[in-house]
Amino acid sequence: MAINLPGNSSFTAPGRGRDEIYVATMPLRATKGPAQLLMSAAYSLNLWHLQHFMLIIKPSITSASPLSNSQGLVFDFQPQDPENIYVALAALSGRAIPGNILVRKISKIPKKKCWYIGSSKLSNAVEAAYNFNSSWQTDLRIGHHDCRHYTNGLAEMLIGEKNVLDNLQENQQGMDY
Repeated sequence: MAINLPGNSSFTAPGRGRDEIYVATMPLRATKGPAQLLMSAAYSLNLWHLQHFMLIIKPSITSASPLSNSQGLVFDFQPQDPENIYVALAALSGRAIPGNILVRKISKIPKKKCWYIGSSKLSNAVEAAYNFNSSWQTDLRIGHHDCRHYTNGLAEMLIGEKNVLDNLQENQQGMDY
């Protein structure tokens, strides 16, 4: 999924000055009680398909981003109300539910369950990600149009590699990450 960036689609030279791209996971959010305990256990046991995926951009020093080198931006796609039991039931039944694209700053790149996947091929990964978000369909459907598809699509646009999550999963088999 490539997006044309008017006046900003130039590639940067290899090496310094390229934004770093990471993929991270966290437990799926659920209602308090047994559902939340189950999601936390699945995350702790490294059950790949029961984790929430997101993409992190760490802008380079020379990037036009207002962030310092030690900060990053998390790009994330999830249900509008992930802790609502009715939303969860609708999602699990295969129905489309309203989704949200979230962007937030982080002070440092996580040390666990976070993988460097490459440098952006675009000169301004943050601007490219915002452009990607503006064209992303926000109806979420688990297994068809969810956080995995969002992360894979955004990663493909930024680093040029397809199915990043599948490749990561293959490399993580049998490893404690």
